[in-house]
Amino acid sequence: MDDLPLAEKISVMPTTRGGAPIKDATLGAIGLAVLATVFFSMGDVIAKILTGTLPAIEVAWLRYSVFCLVVVPTAFGARGLPAMRTRNLPLQIIRALAGAGSTVLFFLGLRYLPVAEATAILFISPIFITALSIPLLGETVGIRRWAAAVAGFLGVMLVVQPGGSAFQLAALLPICAALGGAVTAITTRQLSSEGPETTLAWTAVIGLVTLTVFMPFNWHMPTTGEIGLAVLMGAFSTVGHWLTILAYRKAAASTIAPFTYIQLVFAGLLGFAVFSTIPGAITLAGGLIIAASGLYTAHREHVRAKEEKLTSTGSRRP
Repeated sequence: MDDLPLAEKISVMPTTRGGAPIKDATLGAIGLAVLATVFFSMGDVIAKILTGTLPAIEVAWLRYSVFCLVVVPTAFGARGLPAMRTRNLPLQIIRALAGAGSTVLFFLGLRYLPVAEATAILFISPIFITALSIPLLGETVGIRRWAAAVAGFLGVMLVVQPGGSAFQLAALLPICAALGGAVTAITTRQLSSEGPETTLAWTAVIGLVTLTVFMPFNWHMPTTGEIGLAVLMGAFSTVGHWLTILAYRKAAASTIAPFTYIQLVFAGLLGFAVFSTIPGAITLAGGLIIAASGLYTAHREHVRAKEEKLTSTGSRRP
């Protein structure tokens, strides 16, 4: 699971000046974002392998253990104790719990669903973000964004196929994981004034502590090979987050976001290479609709941001 909302808190712009340098920075950012989807997909494939023999919550705990071992020392190395200072601990807790819950639900879904199908369903998160942004962020959502959300929902229905012979109740798990991801994204926006290393550190610590509470009831002694796979899974996920952060530092979010949907391609390819699973035509069609919905939503966010910037600039003129 890529936990894309982790990168949304980083609102940075290219620092270079002039047409060519900015263009080069943007191309580099796109390359980093695409590479990040490869690492996220590899991590998800390993998670699916591990959930075949270990409880999903234990797989999530192993992933968070590696994540915490990397993120917390890095945060302290960069800022020391101030790295853990937060002005809104309740929101940090909500964000971390939503992220951990989303991870567990997605991994549980991977146990029963192909990687490509679970990943496609997970990408409905923008639909939930659109709905939650109204009561939680006070945003006004226009008819175009709602239309894109409805289209995305129809895409999910194609993937899930409720009422059909191919329907599995397990498909509800990545849907719930997407809802958790949406809560993570919303709280990320509300925590935009906090440093990224602070939010990442709190996410890692609270997530690991919470999952540890459940370990006595779900523990299955992993083999040496499973531990090795878990380390790889955590490393792939951490590298994916690091590449995503670098990408968002080089280019605007509206530029990077569309390329995250390439993960659907890599998820399908790796799923075929490791598990010999081929997404059906209906699943592919649903995935394309979900991606198109997300791309259009990202486009509308870009347009809205430009309009707000122009309005703000105009209001400051004498």
